[in-house]
Amino acid sequence: MTATPDPTGPSAAPATPRRVGARELVSLVLDPGSFASWDAPVATDGWDAAYREQLASAAERSGLDESVVTGAGTVGGRRVAVVVNDFRFLAGSIGAATAARIVAAVRRATAEGLPLLASTASGGTRMQEGTPAFVGMVAITRAVMDHRAAGLPYLAYLRHPTTGGVLASWGSLAHVTLGEPGALVGFLGPRVYEALHGEPFPPGVQTAENLAAHGIIDAVATPEQLRELVELALSVLRDPAEAPRLPRREGLDGPDALAGVAPPYDVWTAVTRTREPGRAGVRDLLRHGARSTVRLRGTSEGEQDSSVIIALTRLDGQPCVLVGQDRARQTAATPMGPAALREARRAMRLAEELRLPLVTVIDTPGAELSVAAEQGSIAGEIARCIATMTTMTVPTVALLMGQGCGGGALALLPADVVVAAGDAWLSPLPPEGASVIVHGVADHAAQMAERQRVRAHDLMADGTVQHLVPEVAGEAPEELAVALAAECARQLERLRAARV
Repeated sequence: MTATPDPTGPSAAPATPRRVGARELVSLVLDPGSFASWDAPVATDGWDAAYREQLASAAERSGLDESVVTGAGTVGGRRVAVVVNDFRFLAGSIGAATAARIVAAVRRATAEGLPLLASTASGGTRMQEGTPAFVGMVAITRAVMDHRAAGLPYLAYLRHPTTGGVLASWGSLAHVTLGEPGALVGFLGPRVYEALHGEPFPPGVQTAENLAAHGIIDAVATPEQLRELVELALSVLRDPAEAPRLPRREGLDGPDALAGVAPPYDVWTAVTRTREPGRAGVRDLLRHGARSTVRLRGTSEGEQDSSVIIALTRLDGQPCVLVGQDRARQTAATPMGPAALREARRAMRLAEELRLPLVTVIDTPGAELSVAAEQGSIAGEIARCIATMTTMTVPTVALLMGQGCGGGALALLPADVVVAAGDAWLSPLPPEGASVIVHGVADHAAQMAERQRVRAHDLMADGTVQHLVPEVAGEAPEELAVALAAECARQLERLRAARV
């Protein structure tokens, strides 16, 4: 199953949030009867009488002893730790005792090797406690980063409202981040902003939908959808690899396999075939060759470029992080820009930190050439992608699926194994561009493609490609997609076995 809740743009009217409480959310997400609390009693000694009265009143209204509930349970039988805010207890604010409870839960999850699901609903630091509570965000952050450093998944669900220091610490550090429909999510609360500046904060900015549209969070999902998304993510992040199910097409392994095997047609025919509108792309690969797919969106730092797709998925049973260039979204008006490569590096970091294999899918007519791309460091992002891939320690497979043009293609190439479709090609420039440089006109593109040894057969002979999947005349896009997915999964299985 593929879970791809589409983020709503900032112009769309946000939904009305439900204000789901901590215990209700736990019951919606965890398997029935599986939750066990980790919460120790909270001491209120040392606080003045007025604050103790506020704490007692909050406990009576909410039925809780603090603004967070922690513990562990199962989702689809997989054990997971949870830290859940409740806004009814002093606006979900974080005091010293709250921070200590969160830190204890995160550290226990790390010690027990559990994935962590956190759900925020908070106004931030508890003003009654001031700076000592404020700096508690540092301790929470340190615990979260230690959890991540242990290679353990951290998932976050931002509920209404999530503001202040909570958003600026543990609310923004997850591997996968979802938001509640209509949730107010922002650094400075709108009432505080209006009081400080004498004017209201612009509407529609501090919403989960707008953050998703800008690549800050991955998607918007209702509390009822959260369980399915968490279960899908954990099935990739935690479950072992499975036996292959897809039919595998016999291909060519290594340059020696090319002896006596000629390409079925000339190189220019192959180039033009990869440019045909109906050719298989990364979406076909995910639709027909993968399952348990959870799409991730954006860099998590305020940028999103739809010319690439990143996802947690199982490619013919092999769990992996996938980043692929989406040829259907790369047009003259929407070329692959620097943000797309920053998204690709996010996928690389996720794979490395979560200790999952990485699959890159190369299919691009080239990176963006513009003033904006230059000022956005397009060349630097290509270099950083190459540098990141050449230093990764997890198994990596690159799939040259179609067009492989310029630095945008090279950015995703340096894998342990490169698999190529039979018609795929790789070149420093489009053949037309190479012709212009050498001959002054684009008319010699076909000859330049032949001369530059761009096609998959030549790439294998030269050692750039390790496995070639032949294409079949007249085959449907899904047939090629299945054959490529099966081969990538086979290579992942071989790489994993070699590292055991």
